[in-house]
Amino acid sequence: MTAGTPRDMRRTGAMTAAGSPAVRPEAGRPVAGRPVAGRPVARHNLLRLLRLARPLRGRLLLAVAAGAAGCGCGVALLAVSGFLLARASQHPNIVAISVAVVAVRALSIGRGLLRYLERLSSHDVAFRVLADVRVAIYRRLERLAPAGLSAFRSGDMLTRLISDVDTTQDLFIRGIAPPLTAVLVGAGATTAVLLILAPAAGLLGAGLLAAGVLVPWITATSARRAARRAAPARGELGAAVTDLLNGAAELHAFGAVDAGLAKADAADCELIQLARRSATASGLGTGLGTAFCGLTLWGVLLLGVAATGSGTLGRVPLAVITLTALAAFEAVTALPAAALQLGQARAAADRIAVVLDAPDPVRYPDSPFPPPARPVELRVRAATVRYSPDGPAALDDVDLDLRPGRRVALVGATGAGKSTLAAVLFRFIDLTSGSAVLNGRDLAGYDPDDVRTVIGGCAQDPHIFDTTIRDNLRLARPAASDAELSVAAGEARLLDWIESLPRGWDTPTGANGATLSGGQRQRLALARALLADPALLILDEPTAHVDPESRRALTADLLAATAGRATLLITHDLDGLEEVDEIVVLDHGRVAERGAYQQLIGSGGAFQRLWQQGHPGS
Repeated sequence: MTAGTPRDMRRTGAMTAAGSPAVRPEAGRPVAGRPVAGRPVARHNLLRLLRLARPLRGRLLLAVAAGAAGCGCGVALLAVSGFLLARASQHPNIVAISVAVVAVRALSIGRGLLRYLERLSSHDVAFRVLADVRVAIYRRLERLAPAGLSAFRSGDMLTRLISDVDTTQDLFIRGIAPPLTAVLVGAGATTAVLLILAPAAGLLGAGLLAAGVLVPWITATSARRAARRAAPARGELGAAVTDLLNGAAELHAFGAVDAGLAKADAADCELIQLARRSATASGLGTGLGTAFCGLTLWGVLLLGVAATGSGTLGRVPLAVITLTALAAFEAVTALPAAALQLGQARAAADRIAVVLDAPDPVRYPDSPFPPPARPVELRVRAATVRYSPDGPAALDDVDLDLRPGRRVALVGATGAGKSTLAAVLFRFIDLTSGSAVLNGRDLAGYDPDDVRTVIGGCAQDPHIFDTTIRDNLRLARPAASDAELSVAAGEARLLDWIESLPRGWDTPTGANGATLSGGQRQRLALARALLADPALLILDEPTAHVDPESRRALTADLLAATAGRATLLITHDLDGLEEVDEIVVLDHGRVAERGAYQQLIGSGGAFQRLWQQGHPGS
């Protein structure tokens, strides 16, 4: 993570290559996005999306009006065509049917134009709302990252952001205009038949009601489980495929390729099975709708023939009511499939709501302090962090002082609480008790964004983007000149290597820095952090992915590059720490020992034991 970067990118460096948070929570930590005791679960998340469309209600009304008018034109077109054919069979004067001829042409053109307008308006609303939803998710992720994302796998999160959001568009395309269109057109067609033959109108109304309400309900009920499981199944498949791609090297190395493929195949098979169930339900809805249409049409025809035989109805009106009944079912044909897709949209909206409703990992003050001025001084007293009220303390009564020019090394075994303390200072998580004071004011009283403008650094596993070396470095300061880039790269001892490359600064780094060595990736991350120029630099395990021969050299370079700057070096590698002002040894979240290198190396305490573990036989 590099301080001073644009706000929309400020947490990038604190994320691992797979998109998981660099801060790894301990057991018992509440999972972000899952319901907790006393917290109501949102039930009508589709309605939340509807509220986003309030500013676009004019376009929605236009879509409904255009849809109803276009479908009405289709019904009227068939009715007028029936009138025209039946009347023409009586060989009238051409003037008698000229109006019908013109009406057929007008209705044909109007139907196409109005359908286009309905599609244009409804899709415009849907895409605008989807854009707002995606922006809302991005903003939520920006507040959650990195500590609040521990509940979400990267592939599943990507599915929520793309597939689930896309699925919710059915609410605006099929969930609003088509049902209202069916009501308006069905009522209009029934009224028109009522003016000609009342019994036929009653039968038509009953048939439309059954096809427009009963059939969609049966369709949605038969596919309820498939609709509910489809979105999570897509997320599981996305997570499995992402794990396969990101872990391909490890899977091959440990002979676990078949197991990984089997997991992805199982997720894919489940999604296929759910798709089959949805297709079966859709076919059932189509079949039932066609059956109701046919039965209603035969009923209307029989009633019309009976009325014609008794002399109460002419042959021309008979043709009109029969074709009107046939055309009226166009308004309800799409409703069973819409009911099925809206069920999937509701499940997708629920998954989106889990992200939007995930609790903030840190408190955002209502009236934050002004941004801290440079230089900065940070004092931590009795810092304690628990990831759950009854869980163990990840940090327990820790004190720390960081002043301008002071360099402190925080050491300890894996799980000692080092990264947790870094997360507190970055304002990724809050203290359970104790205090952290920045420039004389409570750290929690600052806006987290303002804190990260003066406190920055690089994570244990910095993310290198699949772009050029220049663009990766400029992430910290987009407006930096080439000279400033060279200075930062030189301080990180990276400039000579960059200039030796055939393409220099334009050399691509590959996905997550695949073309770079571990040391080069760490030095690039350090250069990025130095370019951001934070007042307090935090380096979390900078030698974690470097071979043993290079660790001492990299540590020496790090300390040389941070001379005169307040620096917190978090490491389990004890080589090269002679130059730091203080070493703090953490053990299970508590300070086991602290002091200068020469004082601790011969004390027989925790630091010396750690050093001996790393140097057996010494």
